[in-house]
Amino acid sequence: MKTLFLLVVMSMLHFSIFSQLKGLVQGINEQGKKVPLYGAKIKLLGSQQGTVSKEDGTFELILPKQLPDTLKITAWGYFSESVVITKNDRFGGINIILYSELTLPEVVINAKKEGHSISKLRTLHVEELTAMELRKAACCNLSESFETNVSVDVSMSDAVSGAKKIQMMGLDGVYTQLQLENIPYLRGLESSFGLQSLPGTWIESIQITKGTGSVVNGYESMAGLVNMELKKPHRSEKLHVNGYQSIIGRSEINLNGAEKIGEKWHTGWFLHGSSVYGNVDRNKDGFRDIPMGDNLAFTNRWQYDGKKMEAQLAMNVYHDRKLGGQTSFYRGSEIEPNPTVPYGVMMNARHADIFAKTGFFGKRPQQSLGIIYNLKFQDVNGLMGLRSYSGEEKRAYVNAIYDDILGTSDHKIKIGGGMTALSIFQQAGDLTANRHELVPGAFVEYAYNGQRFQSVAGFRADYHSIFGWQWIPRIHAKVIIDEHTDLRFTAGKGWRTPNYIIDNISLLASSKVWQAPGSLQAEKSWNFGGSLVREFTFLKRKASLSVDYYHTLFENQLLVDRDRSTDTIYFVNLSRASYSNSFQVEFSWKILPQWDIRLAYKFLDVKGLYDGKYRQQVMIPRHRGFLNLAYISKNKKWEADGTLSVFGSSRMPAQIDTSSNGKIMDEKSPAYWMLNAQITRNFKRWEMYIGGENLLNQRQINPIIDAQNPFSSRFDATNVWGPILGVNVYAGFRYTLKKGSKIRHGIEN
Repeated sequence: MKTLFLLVVMSMLHFSIFSQLKGLVQGINEQGKKVPLYGAKIKLLGSQQGTVSKEDGTFELILPKQLPDTLKITAWGYFSESVVITKNDRFGGINIILYSELTLPEVVINAKKEGHSISKLRTLHVEELTAMELRKAACCNLSESFETNVSVDVSMSDAVSGAKKIQMMGLDGVYTQLQLENIPYLRGLESSFGLQSLPGTWIESIQITKGTGSVVNGYESMAGLVNMELKKPHRSEKLHVNGYQSIIGRSEINLNGAEKIGEKWHTGWFLHGSSVYGNVDRNKDGFRDIPMGDNLAFTNRWQYDGKKMEAQLAMNVYHDRKLGGQTSFYRGSEIEPNPTVPYGVMMNARHADIFAKTGFFGKRPQQSLGIIYNLKFQDVNGLMGLRSYSGEEKRAYVNAIYDDILGTSDHKIKIGGGMTALSIFQQAGDLTANRHELVPGAFVEYAYNGQRFQSVAGFRADYHSIFGWQWIPRIHAKVIIDEHTDLRFTAGKGWRTPNYIIDNISLLASSKVWQAPGSLQAEKSWNFGGSLVREFTFLKRKASLSVDYYHTLFENQLLVDRDRSTDTIYFVNLSRASYSNSFQVEFSWKILPQWDIRLAYKFLDVKGLYDGKYRQQVMIPRHRGFLNLAYISKNKKWEADGTLSVFGSSRMPAQIDTSSNGKIMDEKSPAYWMLNAQITRNFKRWEMYIGGENLLNQRQINPIIDAQNPFSSRFDATNVWGPILGVNVYAGFRYTLKKGSKIRHGIEN
């Protein structure tokens, strides 16, 4: 007891060393209105300590022991201001008002962000990738936007269709909630092929949340949440053009632009066209290493900014076609299985959706009501050898969020509710999975922002028309140990409805028979974890260290059992029979003024109960290493980036050993290295880049079992553990024409 008392006293003494200053930075714009300023720099000139303002203009700053000191506040497009801070300001608050530089012919408001960072302002562990980070790779589509990131893995699902899936914490991407500007995205029929439908050049930033996310965003965040933000019309380029060409016969063109229409309206448009026309078979197994095909996509969005409300409206359409399989197979007029022609893979997907956001402001600055609407249509049909598949999905979604404070801005509350209506049809051969569901739900979330402790506690209740009531509690906490160190904790529940056909569509690329689940049950899991983020100086250079660990325990999961039999795939509902442990450590360091380095290591322990024994899930490497080296010249004209990843061995599905009279055996894949690099030359409006992927030419030489007999009982193209294509070299350009008129400022949504 005495020891505990001493520890408490020492802890109190430690926290009393630091004193905190809270404040609000506002700007007077050209119309004479006060607006909160996001990204304003606040710095003490004596101690050199500083921070930046949040989205609502607020900031918090640790005051040093030696005072007085001069606090300088700067924001692009505003006259800077200086304030003397004394000891009397400890644990106090100030309101800083900056005035616009009206005499300038052009006012550009922006806040410089790192390309890759972990947010210090959020209670949740949120990793952000900005457009600066995405430019380090070709980033032709979303599936290629994580090449310089270790938290999210992207892998090929099979050797013939070109489908890709993401993984977080070693879990399939269906357990990660994907959102486009906080709207559900890549769900249902899009889960297998949708990653390649969103061009990377359209994306402004990506936020990666580990663990369960906020209850405001829904109930499906089981392993994490990935939110993509498109370029906003009010701050986008007037015109941006990106062209790409690779040596494997892949061409792309991406365009986007924005215009201001009147005083309150902005509009933006996005256009994408791509084609893969190379009939590539480098391993000479008779199958294309990458499917041929084409993709067309278009998005148009509108934004309204009024005194009492804001609104956004957008539409998005795309058409995607793929042609894979044997090199002698070409598209016919109909999708019909035919054993007399070469083994073919075809996929046609059409998508259309519209979304709208409306925000209404209350009498108080912190009071608002936001409503999100989304309507989506998706259909897909295709062929894998002798197996055809098809699906159609119609989805409607609405979510209303009321945001306010309780007394002071330290206590915030969000209350709301919404509804999802879904009609989905899926068929693969003689298997069908059709359902209609209606899911109304409500939530409440309370956030506390203290000087050393922050927390977000939420609870939501959803009524599923098939599974009944579902209860989702979640809590997140952050302890600010000192001004450079944050400790976070999270715990919560998530659930989803499995779509066992489309979620595992790549498994059709084998001769194995599917044994459908006896009944459809909701998948449920609990996630617990935490992270420690520390910023410091190493050899007189800025550095940071991030360590995180997360445990996911499935209350119920639809397991895909590929070990029980060599000719059948079983889908089995199991309770408390699978889990995931994820450990990651990442070190970032500005090694030289123009050089940045990032090192990371990730360990994954992902197991399920197979035949009464816990075994590592198939084709998930237990170990991954990562090294990223980035360079920007002093004059900003040259950029270079290189990423080296090492993937450890993974367990393969059970196979028949033909040399031992058909005995079933276990195999492990070999470890392999991946090296990607890119060099960019910047001009006034032009950027030229050249790069390479898999420059070490690492390949899985024989990814297809019995490729010479694609209609035999042994044929299997689903055991893909590594790259198939080998070296790919590409080149491209970017052209940017910035707006000549003034750019609005204030809160960036």
